[in-house]
Amino acid sequence: MSNDPILLIGGAGHVGRWTARSLRAAHPDLPLLIGGRDRARAEQAAADLHAEAVVIDDTVADLGLGHRRVSAIATLFTDQRLTALQLAQARGVPHLSISPGIVELGPEVAAYMHRPQAAPVVLGTEWMVGGTTVPTLAFAKAFGRIDDISIGALLDEQDAFGPAAEADLERQTRTLPVALARQGGAYVWRAGDDLKTSFRAVDGTKMEASAFSPNDVLGLATATGAPNVRFSLAVGVSSSRRRGEPLSTEIIIELTGTDHAGRPLRRRHAILHPAGQMPLTGLGTALVLERLLGLDGRPATPAGLYFPYQLIGPDTYFKRLAQAGGEVMELEAV
Repeated sequence: MSNDPILLIGGAGHVGRWTARSLRAAHPDLPLLIGGRDRARAEQAAADLHAEAVVIDDTVADLGLGHRRVSAIATLFTDQRLTALQLAQARGVPHLSISPGIVELGPEVAAYMHRPQAAPVVLGTEWMVGGTTVPTLAFAKAFGRIDDISIGALLDEQDAFGPAAEADLERQTRTLPVALARQGGAYVWRAGDDLKTSFRAVDGTKMEASAFSPNDVLGLATATGAPNVRFSLAVGVSSSRRRGEPLSTEIIIELTGTDHAGRPLRRRHAILHPAGQMPLTGLGTALVLERLLGLDGRPATPAGLYFPYQLIGPDTYFKRLAQAGGEVMELEAV
C-alpha cells in the first residue's frame, strides 16, 4: 500500500470533511491532502482533520501539485475540465467523482475508453455514493425475480448543503428538464407532468416528489434485470422532525417480485441517518477510496470503469453505517 496521501479535491466542504472523518475513523494514520481553490479555507479544514492542505488549480495539467505524489484523487464537485481525472490517468492512480449526472457521463466515459488500462475510474454519482445501491442489491438477494424497484429519497429542507452540493442538486433537479427511468423493460425519459411523483416516508407521510435520475437507475436496472426502476426525490420535513426530533435523511427502498420459490414477494426498507445526507455521502466516498487502494487488506482495485456498488460489499457497508450512527429499518409494505 502506498504511503502517498489521498487527494480530496473540495475536501474543505461538507462532503470532504465527512469523507475525511470516515477515513480517519478507520485509518487514523492515513495521509490526506485537502485540496481547494481557497488556501485559507483548505488550511483551516486540514488543521481540523489532521491533514495537509494544497491549493488546486484546475487550469493546469498537474493541478498545481508539481511533482507531489498522491495515491488516489477524489473530486467532490463537478470538474468540467476533467483535469483531475486526466492527471489520475497520467499517474496511474484511482479517480472517483461524485457529482456528474447521468446526462453528463460522456466526458468521463470517453476519458476512460481512451486509456482503459491507465487507472481505475469510478462514476460515483449514486445517491449517497452507494448508500442506495449497496443496500438495495443486498435486499434483492431474497428475490428470485424482481419486477419493480422504487427508490424514494427524502432530504430535510433544513439539511446542510455546501455550495458545491447545492449547485449539483440545482443542476440535476431544476435545470435538467428530464429524468431517466426504466419502464416495461425500456429506458425512458420522464418529462413535464410525468416528473411529478410521490412516496411514503418512514412515518407513513405521503411526500410529493420529483422523478430524479442518479446513476442508481442505470446500475440497479443492469444488476437486477428489473424491468421497472424509478427514483423519486423529495425535499421537505423528515419523519424525525415531524416527531419533534432533529432532522434526518431517509432512503426508502421498495422491491416487488417473486421469491426463489416463485411466490409473490414485496419488501420495503429504509436507510436513515440522524445527521442528514452528508455523513452517508462521506461514508460512501471513504469506502470506495478504501477499496480502490486496498486499505481493507485485499488487493488494490485494478484499472477499470466502476460504479460504487461494484466496489463496496454489503457487509462492510452495513457495519460501517452502524458505526457512523446510521440505521437500517424494515418497513411494512404499502
